[in-house]
Amino acid sequence: MRVQFFKILVLVLFIPSIGSSQVYQDQFAHTFSIVARDKNTGEMAVGVQSHWFSVGTLVAWGKSGVGVVATQSFINPAYGPNGLELMENGKSATEVLEYLVKKDEGKNVRQVAMLDSKGNVSAFTGDNCIVYANQIIGDNFSVQANMMLNDKVVPVMAKTYQENSSLPLAERVLKVLQAAQKAGGDIRGKQSAALIVVGDKKVKESWNDKLVDLRIDDHQEPLVELERLLNVHHAYEYMNKGDLAVEHNDMKTALKEYGSAQKLFPDNLEMKYWTAIALANNKDIEKALPIFKEVFKKDKNWKELTTRLPKSGLLIVSESDFQRILSQ
Repeated sequence: MRVQFFKILVLVLFIPSIGSSQVYQDQFAHTFSIVARDKNTGEMAVGVQSHWFSVGTLVAWGKSGVGVVATQSFINPAYGPNGLELMENGKSATEVLEYLVKKDEGKNVRQVAMLDSKGNVSAFTGDNCIVYANQIIGDNFSVQANMMLNDKVVPVMAKTYQENSSLPLAERVLKVLQAAQKAGGDIRGKQSAALIVVGDKKVKESWNDKLVDLRIDDHQEPLVELERLLNVHHAYEYMNKGDLAVEHNDMKTALKEYGSAQKLFPDNLEMKYWTAIALANNKDIEKALPIFKEVFKKDKNWKELTTRLPKSGLLIVSESDFQRILSQ
């Protein structure tokens, strides 16, 4: 009976297009979230955790140079794309949210926060959102939650954000989510989380729009996994910079970037391998050989890959050094 009740409730309350009569099924995300902007860099972020599968799919929205949106509770996902479009057309976050809420027949069960690239912030919590439900708007941020275990969650989120101003935005948002969970979090527990960060300026290439785009769809400890993936993300940022340096034959820079990546994940074979390649290309074969030996011992496929690199111009060594590498 309880399942059937929720099915009926969801069918009645979900409206994908604001003001429309079409309905959604099974898309509610009672949760806690934050939208925020770093005043120094202009970067904007959304962070969210919920006891619901794949919360990041519909809750977190953002576009570089435009703004970010968190739409939750009984979700109307249209707040995301519609909100970003209106902000991109020059409306402030406050104007946009007021306009969209006014049109939304299901507004009493919505919770939404918006922030634009100028730092304007607005949030809305419908009267029928499940307690504990609350929001706090601050300087370039808003924290909001519904169906929380207690009324301490949202104040703790705001306090944590304000106390961690020295951190990069992604880490700062993660701290807020961790504090919310520690304070009690979702009364049902935890299942999924997401974190997106967008830049301060519009980009031409859509694939460069999000600086960070991480989702934990189903996990016993979603915030633990989110923190791990954020570290992986940073490590591969260094790897990408190293690869770019290799393309420009700047082996000194490549070694520096690969080294930074390895400090974050010292046991990662791929990071070790490309460091060895950079060393070899930099004519430092003696330092490269023991790294090759370690990598090849753990996974022989890396040796096979090495045989293919000279043809692609990614390994430029003498024939004798090439054979020394393969003999490891």
